[in-house]
Amino acid sequence: MHTTFNYIAYLIYLPVVILVTWRVAYTLFKNSKVFMMDIFHGKSDIALSTNKLFETGFYLLNLGFAFWIMQIATIGSQQELLEKLSAKIGGFFIYLGVMVFFNLYLFFRGRRVSNNKGRLAPVPDPLFPKA
Repeated sequence: MHTTFNYIAYLIYLPVVILVTWRVAYTLFKNSKVFMMDIFHGKSDIALSTNKLFETGFYLLNLGFAFWIMQIATIGSQQELLEKLSAKIGGFFIYLGVMVFFNLYLFFRGRRVSNNKGRLAPVPDPLFPKA
């Protein structure tokens, strides 16, 4: 009887984490194209390529973590099934949320660095003044 609950837990856990990871990545990287275009000053080839690389890394990191934490201890009742699934899936969602905010931080930081490089005027070298 115990193996039935564990089997059900895996049948619920896997599709939920895969679908939610896909939806979050889809939303995040569809909207991050604007940041990438700004960071790379409208150079769409490098902006879209970089965005796709970030997206691939996001999938690998988050799905890898979801599979890594997948092991669910022996479940003896329906109540335990719900409690363990809610803890496992809830913990993963918290982790996924942190990863979204980390990616947003990287996008905003990249934008800030890119904009600051455009505003910085060259500093004259006092040792080798231009003639």
